[in-house]
Amino acid sequence: MPFTLQNPVHSELVIKKSRFIGCVEPCAGREAALARVAELRTEHPGATHVCWALMAGGHSAANDDGEPGGTAGRPMLEVLRHQDLEGVLATVVRYYGGIQLGAGGLVRAYTDSVAQALLKAEKAPVIHHSSLRCLVPYALEGWLRRELDAHSAHLMEALHGEGVEVTLSVPEANTAALVSRINDAGQGQVIWRKTENETD
Repeated sequence: MPFTLQNPVHSELVIKKSRFIGCVEPCAGREAALARVAELRTEHPGATHVCWALMAGGHSAANDDGEPGGTAGRPMLEVLRHQDLEGVLATVVRYYGGIQLGAGGLVRAYTDSVAQALLKAEKAPVIHHSSLRCLVPYALEGWLRRELDAHSAHLMEALHGEGVEVTLSVPEANTAALVSRINDAGQGQVIWRKTENETD
């Protein structure tokens, strides 16, 4: 099961006079990641590199920002993958200390910066939701509202007309059971509507 992070967490390492400031944080996607990296460049105008790695929406991205190819972004990304993280941005701001670390030293420094931050991170499981829409008789509305809690579902919208048309957000794992309960309770009177298959 993939996990995301509750809050941003930081780390700081000094290796041969170079300062590595790591951060792991929740991030919705590439656009948000690029905006965050731009913020870090503004916050750290004297930094030599702002390297980053992103796992979000089933996609990954990594950037070495001028470090030798494959010594920063990719190793950072591997740490996120290894921890089964999703919707997470890792960044490391480097202030060069005048002593070269070599390719192996850089890989270790960037990997350790992310790993150290993750040690303090609070993880939460990523739960994907399905969106359901159906028309139920008025007599079932109260029952349905009470039933939602048992399936960790949420009522997104209720429209009152010929019946009550409800839009529900349900964890994918609970969808089949809730549909079955509604159908049983409705005794053939529930009308299902087409909807977007996935919402998060």
